Amino acid sequence: MSLRRYLFLGILLPIALFILVNTITLYRQALAAVNTAYDRTLLASAKSIGEHINAVGEGDAAQLRATVPYAALEAFEADNRSRMVYRISSIQGDLIDGFTDLPAWRGSLPDRGPYAALVDFYDDVYRGDPVRVAVLLQPVAVDRARVMAVVQVAETLELRRTLARQILIDTLWRQAALVSVIALVVIVVVQRATRPVRKLSAQLQARPDGDLTPLQAPDAPRELVPLIEATNNLMTRLQHLLEHQKRFVRDASHQLRTPLAVLKVQVQSALRGDVAPEQALHEISDTVERATVLANQMLSLAKVAQLVQQAPSSDVDWAQVLREVALDLSPLIAAKDIDFEISTVPSLIRTHDWMLRELSRNLLHNAIRFTPANGTLTVQLLCDSRSVALVISDSGPGISAELRTRLFQPFSAGEARSGSGLGLAICHEIVQALGGSISLDNREAHGHLSGLDTTVRLPLGQNAA
Repeated sequence: MSLRRYLFLGILLPIALFILVNTITLYRQALAAVNTAYDRTLLASAKSIGEHINAVGEGDAAQLRATVPYAALEAFEADNRSRMVYRISSIQGDLIDGFTDLPAWRGSLPDRGPYAALVDFYDDVYRGDPVRVAVLLQPVAVDRARVMAVVQVAETLELRRTLARQILIDTLWRQAALVSVIALVVIVVVQRATRPVRKLSAQLQARPDGDLTPLQAPDAPRELVPLIEATNNLMTRLQHLLEHQKRFVRDASHQLRTPLAVLKVQVQSALRGDVAPEQALHEISDTVERATVLANQMLSLAKVAQLVQQAPSSDVDWAQVLREVALDLSPLIAAKDIDFEISTVPSLIRTHDWMLRELSRNLLHNAIRFTPANGTLTVQLLCDSRSVALVISDSGPGISAELRTRLFQPFSAGEARSGSGLGLAICHEIVQALGGSISLDNREAHGHLSGLDTTVRLPLGQNAA
């Protein structure tokens, strides 16, 4: 459902429901007022007839007499669409005057009627037509006694129904006009309110492919500002990912071309017999090894960019990961007879296990590679209330000032033949993604360079003590 349709339905349906209920209420109130007015007319007719009733005789033998001219009713007839008939009887039901086929009153007076007189109103049928009947108990005074007369006046309902129908039509017309005005106002307001959304949509659709510049909507309403800001943040991240992808493809095509070209030359040289087969195989093996390391590290760099977009769901103990990585690299340590020492404390980091393991493996592998034979290598994992610090101290040659400026850039290896130049770039990407920092500092002792200290600081995870 579109936003405009949702607003139309959300506003107009409750209003229409309210107006429907209001229409029914108004109609019932108007109908009640009409009935009350016509009931007063019936009561006036009954009272007019009651004035023409007298009694003949004395005491209990008194008999009621009535002479009612038609003019007594004619004054109360609204027009020829309604007819009025009457009946006068004693309290015992004996007919005195009027229409004999009008059913006699068999009801009772209400406890609290709207009139001071002895009056009752009810609906009945006369000659097959529905009628409204007013009943008046009229006392007639005679000598030493009083006689009670029952006056019934009935009116057909044509006029009442016509008036009620007219009231209903007028009410419906007025309410329909009100609904139309409200609907028009709602349509205009909703159209104007959603205009910035349509304008923003048209602006996005008109953009060329690859255009991820931030949206500019200075006249956007306040409610759209968070959406625009979130969209701009998303496009910034997408721009970063696209740039990373382009750089990865560019670097991969450039870096893989060199070992493949070298491998092709070596194979051709071996086929021509320029070098001994054993030497050719060793050279080919070295080239394949370097190409394999390069390809694996490039895939690792791409995987880091992918995992950055996925929020980790649990904490990882860096101490356990570090010891497992050190155990995996122990053959390299033993091959160079390095004096290796490691000390750790439990340290929980909110990250993916692969990222923490890749970071530890690259840093420790670099330190082993640059530590000379019979050298020393220490690994310390320290923890405070907010962060965890990994310090790897080797006894290698350190880094030069020129290399320091481009150390974390891809393919900036210190020695062209000793690595791919992606290890520290991978570490830097992982540390940045985890909100930490990494630094490499030369260590001096007695005025001489004694090695390199690699320090990584990462924030503690949510479940860390």
